[in-house]
Amino acid sequence: MQRLSLGLDAFAGLMGASGVAAAAGAAHMAGGAHLSSVALVLLVHAAALLGLTLRARDGGANARLWLAAAIILAAGTTLFSADVTFLTLWGARLFPFAAPTGGMAMILGWLVVFWAGLSDYLQRYR
Repeated sequence: MQRLSLGLDAFAGLMGASGVAAAAGAAHMAGGAHLSSVALVLLVHAAALLGLTLRARDGGANARLWLAAAIILAAGTTLFSADVTFLTLWGARLFPFAAPTGGMAMILGWLVVFWAGLSDYLQRYR
């Protein structure tokens, strides 16, 4: 679990760098307005990913749940961001419904965060 968590930390750095690049593209290229959304999603989820992996490394009964949330968010963010970026830059999609699938994965990931947090709360204050 430690190895996967540290790998996700590195991936968060790549997501953050990609978010800054998307923001620059949105600011400087004609027709790049959709890249603003990509930048926001990447930067917010990169920071969230770091927090989630930290919670997973803290151990406890819900460590696997925190790590699952991180994996789902990383996958969903990547899928959404890649599809919107490909469409913006090259006019092609990764595959049909890639962006909505990534978006649904991000929603699912945040629901897993809710579940892990609620579970931690109930274990502590029950």
